[in-house]
Amino acid sequence: MASLSELLPREAIRLDVSAADWRSAVRTAGELLVTRGSTTDAYTDEMIRNVEENGPYIVIAPGFAFAHARPSPAVRRTGMSWVRLAEPVAFGHETNDPVGLVVALAAQDSGAHTAAMAALARLLGDPDTEAALRNAATPGDLHRALQQQESDGERPARASGPAMQKILTVCGNGVGTSLFLKNTLEQVLDRWGWERHITVEATDTISAKGKAAEAAAILTSREIARTLGDVGIPVRVVEDFTSAKQVDAALRETYDV
Repeated sequence: MASLSELLPREAIRLDVSAADWRSAVRTAGELLVTRGSTTDAYTDEMIRNVEENGPYIVIAPGFAFAHARPSPAVRRTGMSWVRLAEPVAFGHETNDPVGLVVALAAQDSGAHTAAMAALARLLGDPDTEAALRNAATPGDLHRALQQQESDGERPARASGPAMQKILTVCGNGVGTSLFLKNTLEQVLDRWGWERHITVEATDTISAKGKAAEAAAILTSREIARTLGDVGIPVRVVEDFTSAKQVDAALRETYDV
C-alpha cells in the first residue's frame, strides 16, 4: 500500500499559487494530477462538479479543502496533489472558509490509499506539524517534512476482533473526506479504550442509507447530513474532520457520556 509521500511526490506540490476562486484552486490541483499521469482533464471537471452538486463538504477543516471525486475511467492511477494558495479563497463553507490549502486525491478504488489518508489526517490534526507543512518554503522542504513526519508518526494497526457496534463516517463518495473523519474517530475510540467495542466504516451517501440499520450513528459534514435526511439513527455533524475535540463531543452526545 502506497505511503503518503509516495502518492504525493514533490512534483505534485505547488506553493503560493494565485487563484481567482475555488474552481480555479481545484483546477490547479487537478492539473497537477494530469501532469503526473494520474488522471485526465475529465477528472478535474468531476471534482468541481462534486462541489457544485453536493456543496462545500470537502472543506473538512479550517482553511483546508480535500478535493476528490468518485473512482472513474478518468483516473489512470491513484495519486495526490498539494496546492498552497497565495491568498485564501471562499468555497462557501459555513465555518471553515476561507481555504488556503487544497489537497486533491484521485483514487482508482476505495482501498489502495487508506493508509495515506490516515497519515495525512494525523499530520494535519497536529497543530505543530500542520503549521510546519503549511509554512514550508519549497516543495522539496514540504516533501521531506512529509517523509519525516509520517515515519515518526506511524500508527500501529488496530487490534482485530468482534465489535459490538458500528459507526459510519460519510461523505459524497466514500473515498476521501470520510476516511479523514474515520481516522480521527478511531483515534478518539483508542483513547477511550473503546476500540474493541466499536468499528468504524467510511462510506458514501447512497450506501450509508442502506447501512444505517446496522449502525449506531453517523458522523458527517453539515452538507452531507442535509442530503442524508432522516435515516433512523443519530446523525452527528462535525465541522473539523481533523479535530479530536469535536469528534469526542459527537461521541459523547451519541452515547450520553
